[in-house]
Amino acid sequence: MATGQLFSQQTQALFYNYKQLPIQRMLDFDFLCGRETPSVAGIINPGSEGFQKLFFGQEEIAIPVHSGIEAACGAHPTADVFINFASFRSAAASSMSALKQPTIKVVAIIAEGVPESDTKQLIAYARANNKVVIGPATVGGIQAGAFKIGDTAGTIDNIIHCKLYRPGSVGFVSKSGGMSNELYNTIARVTDGIYEGIAIGGDVFPGSTLSDHVLRFNNIPQVKMMVVLGELGGRDEYSLVEALKEGRVHKPVVAWVSGTCARLFKSEVQFGHAGAKSGGELESAQAKNQALREAGAIVPTSYEALEGAVKETFEKLVEEGKITPVSDVKPPQIPEDLNNAIKSGKVRAPTHIISTISDDRGEEPCYAGVPMSTIVEQGYGVGDVLSLLWFKRSLPRYCTQFIEICIMLCADHGPCVSGAHNTIVTARAGKDLVSSLVSGLLTIGPRFGGAIDDAARYFKDAYDRGLTPYEFVEGMKKKGIRVPGIGHRIKSRDNRDKRVELLQQYAHTHFPSVKYMEYAVKVETYTLSKANNLVLNVDGAIGSLFLDLLAGSGMFSKQEIDEIVEIGYLNGLFVLARSIGLIGHTFDQKRLKQPLYRHPWEDVLYTK
Repeated sequence: MATGQLFSQQTQALFYNYKQLPIQRMLDFDFLCGRETPSVAGIINPGSEGFQKLFFGQEEIAIPVHSGIEAACGAHPTADVFINFASFRSAAASSMSALKQPTIKVVAIIAEGVPESDTKQLIAYARANNKVVIGPATVGGIQAGAFKIGDTAGTIDNIIHCKLYRPGSVGFVSKSGGMSNELYNTIARVTDGIYEGIAIGGDVFPGSTLSDHVLRFNNIPQVKMMVVLGELGGRDEYSLVEALKEGRVHKPVVAWVSGTCARLFKSEVQFGHAGAKSGGELESAQAKNQALREAGAIVPTSYEALEGAVKETFEKLVEEGKITPVSDVKPPQIPEDLNNAIKSGKVRAPTHIISTISDDRGEEPCYAGVPMSTIVEQGYGVGDVLSLLWFKRSLPRYCTQFIEICIMLCADHGPCVSGAHNTIVTARAGKDLVSSLVSGLLTIGPRFGGAIDDAARYFKDAYDRGLTPYEFVEGMKKKGIRVPGIGHRIKSRDNRDKRVELLQQYAHTHFPSVKYMEYAVKVETYTLSKANNLVLNVDGAIGSLFLDLLAGSGMFSKQEIDEIVEIGYLNGLFVLARSIGLIGHTFDQKRLKQPLYRHPWEDVLYTK
């Protein structure tokens, strides 16, 4: 494996299995290091394509998303690092697929628990094809001032504290990702910092070994000394012992193998990593530390003494003129995410939407402050839910039942009315449910079903001003306005609308007052003297009775009632109700498999 440097400021990666935070951390590190191009060239998310929006400094960028590895590699031929965030179940297969791509040189496998047999196959393929595997069970690696893998080195604050935004003189390799962060900090305190750091992973069979990376560091001119952190279990450290004995490492190596406390336990001890298991004597931390010491590595007497050994070695190299400490530079300020800034109280930002009727932020959604569980447990009906979401209060049961009656009575009025006709024609044209429904709803207006608000508005104004039916009707006539809620194409004095009668009966039985309805009936009496079909229709009945509901319940102020009528609440009842019927007509036509509708010629008057 040896060779030399793996990464540079031009290195780009493909990120497998989209994870927002580690990708954003990579891009923030890029900006911190002064990179001109983002280190993430593309994202591979099986089954998805498109773009993901992320930040590159202050600028928002769109990173391409590909559904497959081969397609991503073809689209981004300069990306030679594959960062695999797949689960342990699929990590091996996707990693092997990446290794087989000619453009990929390094594969980092983050997942723990990858089957050992699969890992061995990956290692064999990588070595045979001169490629590098970092992991499994790794946090990744970092080239200071150039490139980092995923969550390596943690937060931006930690990266700045450890001076990883610019290259130092120390090459570092460890089995543990968590301890890597600790050592980056330690090394930054007593040297000019890291040049490159790698966490090979804690599994029994890592894709690359401690010695692989030490020998590689040995070939990088900028690396002047190495720090190695091993752990008990396995025999990986002995390959480094052999390399030291054979004289293949020409730079100082400060090493420590953790896990010396294992001897305090009477039985075999399994530490955090799969490979950190105290086995025979040769696998103990003490034996490994002794072997490294005898081979020429600088091995302190304890982990606590490791920092001092690193410092002493670095200062000696400086005195000998082998290291010219890297000058520190001030990194740019990473723009803080708005959400984080708001949480920390640094900024305040205006909201874009106001909502007063529902809240889904808690354990369960609430309608006007009433939890969903209460709505279900107390047997709320559709009228109760409508009262919460439309009027922001729980209306008395007689009110909500009236609302439900209105919805039932207005749900449909046969296939011949304009709304149903439009829906039927649209459904027969093969359109979907929403298109068919909307085509019917769009006919609702002053001439079809949309007169409830106007009826309420005009009846209320006339009643409140004390106009007689004669004054009201004749006044509307002078203005050229038809009285909303009066008149029907089919119903008449002798053929009353049963729906109107049912609503009036309910109101007389349950409402405390029906003054607006009684006024509407008086208006009807006058209009019937003019024509037999100028009856109070369902729009007029609902409009006048809803005024009685709002006024008689005692739960609405005069201003609120005026606002409800003005906004269009009452027409909302017809829209809601008629949607039920229009959906039914759509399903009916689909179920009957009706063909495309064409209006017959004989029903059209062709004239010049």
